[in-house]
Amino acid sequence: MRSARRKPYMAGYTVKGALVGYSFILPNFIGFLFFILIPVVFSFVLSFAKWDGFNAMQFIGVRNFTLIFTDRVFKNSLSKTIGYTVFTVICTMVLSLFLSVVLNNKLKGRDLFRSAIFFPYVASIVAVGAVWQAMFQKDFGPINTFLRAVGMTNPPGWFASTKYAMTALIIVSVWKFMGYYMIIYLAALQDIPRQLYEAATIDGANAWQQFRRVTVPMLTPATFFVFIMLTINSFKVFDLVYVLTEGGPGISTTVLVKYIYDQSFIAWNYGKASAASMVLFSIVAVVTVIQFRIERKWTSFM
Repeated sequence: MRSARRKPYMAGYTVKGALVGYSFILPNFIGFLFFILIPVVFSFVLSFAKWDGFNAMQFIGVRNFTLIFTDRVFKNSLSKTIGYTVFTVICTMVLSLFLSVVLNNKLKGRDLFRSAIFFPYVASIVAVGAVWQAMFQKDFGPINTFLRAVGMTNPPGWFASTKYAMTALIIVSVWKFMGYYMIIYLAALQDIPRQLYEAATIDGANAWQQFRRVTVPMLTPATFFVFIMLTINSFKVFDLVYVLTEGGPGISTTVLVKYIYDQSFIAWNYGKASAASMVLFSIVAVVTVIQFRIERKWTSFM
């Protein structure tokens, strides 16, 4: 009898709780609907159409995809994006892990060094671009001045060179983002039980063996997170490219997102831009799925 009497009350309480919960997520859902879901669906539709934003939209099937895959600039931007991603991900992961291991020890001024390395991540991208353009300036920049001082008679032009512009871009990118991923590794390092290192020391393991056999395996979840986030962000890079080189000289640093920007807001060809966006989305989705499958296999193996 008691349970029967409580049923209407419990039902009303459940409905009220559900409404309260939905009211909390509703603003976020509305933002997701209008600023992410609808634009993504519209972009997918546009990838099969020809539209300049002014005239009537024309359905042309897969012609946009045919056009971009025969476009020299698109193929160049795809290869540049892949190259940028590979080198940026590897260098950032290695340096951030190295810095986190060093700064996890009890060093004098450790907090100051941590803050200094993390600061570029929160610095204005425009300020970062201005500083590094001055640093890499061919004739009077401090980097080339140093290279001349150590014996290089003709240092590269960096951002003014089609050969070295991408190298300089990768250097700036690694410098800016390694502090953020260093913090992630630091948090993961501090979660490793000290007993594991004590047991390894008793077994006679040296510092390198402890790093290989204890630190690296225990950092696997953090490493996969860093790897996935770095890969996705590297494929989506735009602001750093636009501020430092605007895709030049020529098309030497034109990445996929810069190509999409040019097709949208310079050529006013929203169809080709949307088709390139779908290609970028597909690449990121496939890479992410592969990474998650590797993580599951690695975790089960460990």
